Amino acid sequence: MKRTALLLAAMAAAAGAPACELPPGGQQIANRDGTLALSYRPDPAPLAIDRPFSLLVHVCSRAPVESLTVDAHMPEHRHGMNYKPGIAPVGVGAWRASGLLLHMPGKWEFLFGVRVNGKTERLAHAVLVR
Repeated sequence: MKRTALLLAAMAAAAGAPACELPPGGQQIANRDGTLALSYRPDPAPLAIDRPFSLLVHVCSRAPVESLTVDAHMPEHRHGMNYKPGIAPVGVGAWRASGLLLHMPGKWEFLFGVRVNGKTERLAHAVLVR
């Protein structure tokens, strides 16, 4: 959490970037150079096997976000979900990825692709689902 807060402060200070605050209560991840951070939370929570859910995603970026992709996979099993989520904007810097379903227990990774300035930055976050 402290690392993300420091990265967000650096983003705001760099090149006159606008301040951006991620909402509390979600998992927060950021890229290495501090130009991009996001938070996500499942709806409904907590995650459960074979129960459809959405992810509410908020992104802070120095430049406008052109698009967002969301996926999940099991690195140890080398496969992903059986469904492709739909993604819709729900506000400035906010999206809802709907139609996700984790069909088996174990370690999953949420994969986020954030397109800014014609380039896609990839962020991942591991979760254990039982």
